[in-house]
Amino acid sequence: MSEQKEREEEPAAEREQPVDGAVNTEVDSDGTDPVHKQEEDHECGVNGQTIFPRSGQGWEEAVSQTNIHPQDSEGGHSPKKTSSAYVGNSTATVKIILVPEGQVMTMAFAIGLSIEELKSHFAEELKVPAEVLHVSWNSNVVEDHMTLMDLGVQPNGTTQLELRSTDPLNHPVRPAKPQQDYNMPDVITVRVQQDAELSEFQEVVVEIERATQRKAFLGGYRNTVTGAEYHHAAVQTPAKRRPDRGVAIFSRDTQTVVVKTQAQQCSHSVSTQMTGIGCYVSCMKDKLLTPTGTYVTAAQLHSHRLDAVITLQTYVRRWLARCCVEELRRARDRRLAWIHMEQRRREEEMEERVRAEDRRTRNPRSKEDFALLYNALEKWRQEELQLINSSLCGAERKAALCSLLEQETQLISSIGRHRLLAQQNNYDKAVHAFLDKCAAPRRWCALDGQMTHMDTPSTLRAKELRDLYTSLALTSCSQEERLDALLTLKHTVKEHDCKLTRDMVELIDREADLMMRGVKKTNLEGLRKRISTLFLQYIKTPTFNPEVARWLKVPQEEPSGHLKEKKRYYCHGCRRYLPSGDFSLTATARRVAAGQCRQCGELDNEARQRQDFSKYHAVLERLRHDEERELSTDTSITYLLQEKDMHHLVDVVWGCQSALCACRDLHELLMVRWERRRHWSPWNCILLTKDEAAAHRQVDRVSQAYGLALVQSVEHKHTVAKRYFAQIPAMARYLRNVESQPVARGNQLVSKPITTETE
Repeated sequence: MSEQKEREEEPAAEREQPVDGAVNTEVDSDGTDPVHKQEEDHECGVNGQTIFPRSGQGWEEAVSQTNIHPQDSEGGHSPKKTSSAYVGNSTATVKIILVPEGQVMTMAFAIGLSIEELKSHFAEELKVPAEVLHVSWNSNVVEDHMTLMDLGVQPNGTTQLELRSTDPLNHPVRPAKPQQDYNMPDVITVRVQQDAELSEFQEVVVEIERATQRKAFLGGYRNTVTGAEYHHAAVQTPAKRRPDRGVAIFSRDTQTVVVKTQAQQCSHSVSTQMTGIGCYVSCMKDKLLTPTGTYVTAAQLHSHRLDAVITLQTYVRRWLARCCVEELRRARDRRLAWIHMEQRRREEEMEERVRAEDRRTRNPRSKEDFALLYNALEKWRQEELQLINSSLCGAERKAALCSLLEQETQLISSIGRHRLLAQQNNYDKAVHAFLDKCAAPRRWCALDGQMTHMDTPSTLRAKELRDLYTSLALTSCSQEERLDALLTLKHTVKEHDCKLTRDMVELIDREADLMMRGVKKTNLEGLRKRISTLFLQYIKTPTFNPEVARWLKVPQEEPSGHLKEKKRYYCHGCRRYLPSGDFSLTATARRVAAGQCRQCGELDNEARQRQDFSKYHAVLERLRHDEERELSTDTSITYLLQEKDMHHLVDVVWGCQSALCACRDLHELLMVRWERRRHWSPWNCILLTKDEAAAHRQVDRVSQAYGLALVQSVEHKHTVAKRYFAQIPAMARYLRNVESQPVARGNQLVSKPITTETE
């Protein structure tokens, strides 16, 4: 109590200590900072909506400007307003609805802000590329060049926009996670007491205007007891500009005329004889000429001619300028039309790619479709696992992990059911395609370029068997049609007597007997499937169908009649000995015995890594097409690489991004040559976008076209690729040829091996 009494008796002058360059901050009567008090009083949202604070410099100055009391300025003058006179700088409350999550983000933006800048801000907040974001207003897509003013937003008004992603599979729009560090929001809710007796309060929404620049620190005072800082009033007023005197300053050289005098001598001397002493000249034939018009001096004549030339040149130059402007306008229109067409083409390609991926995920058919599904499942699992680890702990975390495992199990089971259905459909399509190839006529190209088709007895036999198999596979046929097809099949297979044909005849008689007894079709499905399977086996026998021998994968026979023994290797996954064709090897693999078969490799990828190599396959196919278009004689080196090798080259060596613009969309990336005059190889390539690759192909000398830092970075990646792909024996000679070529001085790579001595 004594210490408090001494502090109260201490004069105010002694408690206020000057600070070098402090800013005046007012303190309330209860001794608390209004900024901190406002941080304690403001709520987490407006009308129950979550508000995410926007980080940025200058919000502390905005809060200090808002809390300055009018009594702080000397002489009773209130501080000068700092808001801009332009309407475009006025702010409005914008509600962003994340689709399809449905979460609402409320922020204050300037109504002169463009949609492109708004998308860039939310791309940084949501951690997704700005190119995949689409903003819609009243169910209409808003263009990037439009502003909030174009949408009809008034100053201090409110509008509502929808934000969605065009690539929800790879870049979904997730709700932004709360920031760990506290930042001042753009919109706060303040409770104001209206009547002290009735204790009535009113909630007022306050928008905080952020300062565009940090003001000068002009000094102030600090209270040694409470620690409050008091700023000068000059901090709240804009800086004074130097007045414009309105005097134009010109150079003396532009106002000075240079005069030059030069004498000239005529080329011919002329003399005139006049009357004089001792000389008479008759004047009888002299004439007196009087000018009828205005006399024009030589200077006036030259001036008139100069004016005429200037007028003529003016019209000619005007005509030339109009022609030039028209040509520039036509070139600009062609350029804008081409840009618009290219942009529209890219948007259509992106939309078509998104629709194709959506169709592949909804209705998978091939191995690539199921690999895409498992890849999307793994991405979803990683995101959910990261969210659980960051937000939960203890028993709640274990329960969430168990729920995540159950969801993953259900999704895997659903994918398995789709795979069984797709296998059945693919099997039926493969059988019909096989029968169509066997029944196709022989054809060849004649000398005149016309295609000649010829049916042989074997092709006619294959066509007859195909039509019969198709009629047996029909499910929507009457009983008479089914009996007719069975009778035709019975007469066809009776031509050959063997165990297979006898079994088929027995099953045909059984089905005909059951159909005559009135058995339902659903009870006959198993029997009909057995008949179709045996008949397909009958068709695939070369004895009954000679044409099928051209398309069956049978072991080749030596001239002596013995079958060739293929090399067989042991698979550690399925523990079976399989031929070498069932193993997929990378370019750097040296033996097959240590690997897995294709089926075991796909199963292991689905269970562990769940990688999708379809994008890398597309990059490899584009590379092969470009090398074939270049008429390169060494295109075989591109066929030595597989999807896994391209995955290592793109992801590990080049970081899965363009070397120039850091674009990470594999659909837009190309692998092209680094030096155009050398053959493509892993140590002579660069990863670029399609537009960058088109410009890079026109470069003759890369050392002059690019900077030193980029050249050194690319050469380092070439060294890493060379160390990895040099293990391929077929690439050894390319590597020797590269090392034997002379290298420019200052552009050499260290190729000496590093040896380590150990005891």
